[in-house]
Amino acid sequence: MSQYKGKVLMIVNTASKCGFTPQFEKLEELHKEYKEKGFEVIGFPSNDFAGQEPNDASGAEEFCQLNYGVSFPIMEKVHVKGSEQHELFQFLSDKSKNGKVNSTPKWNFHKYLINKEGEVEDYYYTPTSPTSGKVKKKIEKLLKA
Repeated sequence: MSQYKGKVLMIVNTASKCGFTPQFEKLEELHKEYKEKGFEVIGFPSNDFAGQEPNDASGAEEFCQLNYGVSFPIMEKVHVKGSEQHELFQFLSDKSKNGKVNSTPKWNFHKYLINKEGEVEDYYYTPTSPTSGKVKKKIEKLLKA
């Protein structure tokens, strides 16, 4: 993740067979709108919820590109909860590690907003649109900081 140092990030656990999968369109829209200002969306496929990501990482990435025109990075497939939770999601979801929030994903498309210093700034539950006013306002604030 060191290549993202100094950028504002939105880290999202994703799935290709979820009712919220169309959020890829909004995530891509957000990515394109703020990329030149130092913002990145990063997707982490996960099969932790109802088996909704049957693809491996490359299959998930291909699905996102073909169906939603996603140009932001789709990383390795990980566990975002439970005993096999990936270390990044351990950090993101545990206040004792990140100093700010306790919020383990309850479903696919849980969004974490990270500031330029790599600190967890906020999180958004699955139903929150990536392009909602409150999300964009927070991103703009972090980009100016």
